[in-house]
This record gives sequence, C-alpha cells and structure tokens, in this order.
Amino acid sequence: MISNFFILSATAALLILFILNRHLHRARKLSDDALTTWKRQSEQELNQARHDRNRLLDALGDAFFLVDSEANIRFANRASRTLFGARELLDRPVSEAFLDPRLAQALLNCLATGEPTQSLVVLPQQNSPRGDLETRGVNAWIIDAANLPNPSPGEPTTRVIIRDVTAEHQLEQVRKDFVANASHELRTPLAIINGYLENLLDDDMIDEPTMARRFLTIMRKHTDRISHIVEDMLVISRLESGEANMLKVEPFCFHSCINDVLERLESMVRNQKAEIQVAMPDPDLVLHGDRFYWTQVLFNIVENALKQNPRDGLKVIIGCESIGETIHIWVSDDGVGIPSADLPHIFRRFFRVEKHHSQQEIKGTGLGLSIVKRAVEAHGGQIGVTSVPGSETKFLISIPDTRPAGAPI
Repeated sequence: MISNFFILSATAALLILFILNRHLHRARKLSDDALTTWKRQSEQELNQARHDRNRLLDALGDAFFLVDSEANIRFANRASRTLFGARELLDRPVSEAFLDPRLAQALLNCLATGEPTQSLVVLPQQNSPRGDLETRGVNAWIIDAANLPNPSPGEPTTRVIIRDVTAEHQLEQVRKDFVANASHELRTPLAIINGYLENLLDDDMIDEPTMARRFLTIMRKHTDRISHIVEDMLVISRLESGEANMLKVEPFCFHSCINDVLERLESMVRNQKAEIQVAMPDPDLVLHGDRFYWTQVLFNIVENALKQNPRDGLKVIIGCESIGETIHIWVSDDGVGIPSADLPHIFRRFFRVEKHHSQQEIKGTGLGLSIVKRAVEAHGGQIGVTSVPGSETKFLISIPDTRPAGAPI
C-alpha cells in the first residue's frame, strides 16, 4: 500500500516536472521570439532613423560630413559627394579626402581642442575642391566643425559643414576694389586742381592773366574728369542696383541712335581724321530697349576706339544685323589692338590698356566698358571682344530679338 503511494507520488511529481518543463520551454521560446521581434523592430527603426537622417542631410545645399575620433569620414551627404566628384570619401581620413590641407585644418583643430571651429579658406582655382569643374578663379569656403553631443561608442563624434561662399567673397572684393579705385581716380584730379589753386592764390598768379587762364583751363579739364567719373559711377550703380529692371523699353531706330553718337563724337573724329562707316543691311532696323543705355553703349565703345588710337586715319565700322532670333551689333577698328593678356580684363571697372598715353593727357575714367557690359546684360545680351593687334579689334554684342510679332524688321 505504501509502495503504491510512493509510486503514485513519484509519478505525480514527474508529471508536474514535465508540465513545468513544458511551460518553461514554451515561456523561453516566447521570450526568445519576443526578443528576436524586438531586435528586428529595433534594427528596422534604427535603419529607418538613419534613412530619414540621410534624406534630411542629403537635402542640405552645403557639404555635410560626419567624422569619427580618428578623423575618418563616416558619412558624406549628396552635396559633399557632388562637390568632390568621383573622389572616394567614406572611411578615408580627411587629410586624404580634402586634398588641400587648409580645408582639413578647421576639423583637426576641433578634434584636438574639442571646441567648435569656423574658418574662411580662400583657395586659388587649381586648389578648389571642385577640381577641374572650378572655373571661377579664386574660390572661398567656410569650414564649420563642432563635436556632436554624447556620441555613442563607435559612432561619429564630429560634424563638418563646408559652405561655398565664393560669390559673396568675390562681391566683397569687387566692392573693396571699387572703393579703392574710385578713391584713387578722384584723388589724382583733386590733387592737381588743389595744386593749381595754391599757385593761383599763394603765388599771386591770379594777377597774371595768361598764366591764370592756362591754370584755369587745366583745372577745368580735371573737373570735367571728376564729373565724368561720378556720372559713370552713378550709371553703373543704377544698372547693378536693380534699376535695370525698370529700363524704359520702347522701339527705336538703331540707325538714328548711331547718328546721335556720331554727332557727339564729331569733333574728335574730325581732329583725328578718322573714318566712321555704318554697315546695316537694313537701315530701318528697330530695336526694343532703353535708347539711353544703347546710346551709352555705342558712345563708349566708339570713343574708346578713338582714344586708344589717336593716330590719324583710324577706320571704325559700326554694324547691326538681325539673324534669326538674335540681333548682332558690332564695332570694329583697325587700330593698334588690345594685347591678349589684357582681353579678359577690359570690362573690369577702372581697367585701362596703357599703350601710348602721355603724362599730360587726361585719361578716361576706366568705367566706360564696364558700363557697356552691364547695359548689354541688363537687356539680356552678351558682349565679347576679339583683337588682332595692328589689324582689327572687334566688339560683338548679341541680344535676343524681342520685337513683337509683326513689328518692323
């Protein structure tokens, strides 16, 4: 009886152990499944977060990098990949990825000190991170580096932003050059005028009519020069300040515009015994634009040709022709020409090709061709120049033919 009881008890215990083991196995399996599901969900959420982060960073217009503590690039957004072209970036040290050490220096300083660093880097064209795609000459970049807050082990520790500020840098340089050149150009005639005034007043030259008249004549030339400089500066200012959008566009006969220019230059043409020819297959050709600025364009180019070639017998040709949807305007001369080294610079403010000016000659303002370029661009056109010294110098303007359908051709 007792043995049967023990047998039954043992059997019951084994059954209980079996049931408990089954429940434990089932619980362990459920736990493993839940852990696997949680890991899978966590990994999916992490991948989705990284994907969202990458999409957000790829939308940035600036180059963005994530860098680890060893200065290896762990992430590069689309803008950075575009900036550096086909160059491999990921998992490379920044000193190798950024060919110019000046680009990497701000990041290295941040890694060394732990402090945010921002610096402006100005590079020559050949050292630009854009490589062969760089055509803007001197280029400028802001490098902004800062440590990330509480990075996880093995994760990037520093973010780097490279911002292209070339346009702003070049605009600032133009402004500085303009101020410096304008100050210099105005200082010279003012100093001359002041010197002659001192002679007239302090040396009692005013009582000598012949000498006083000569001094006053020279002073008048230089006051005219100051007036021209100021007037030209105001014209450029209007063209570059947005007033070009308020051009008084109206139809006008281009041939009559040429006649106005030739009348203004008549005395200079006569004194130099120059020959001016007009080449227009259609003398009634009508342009739609601001006649004031087109008169300035022609006047400045023709006057520039006469001033740069003071010899007798200069031949100047002014032409205009409509071809398809484009109107071509040109001014050519057979003078001494423009040296090839000067051709890229002739539309810069205050740039002058020095070839034959005497010390006594009153130079031009150096703004005429700058006005020409801005006025042509304000009308949606382009201007270029070619020169074969001693043979032909030719300014060619191309503008879209914006005449309404049915307008006179």
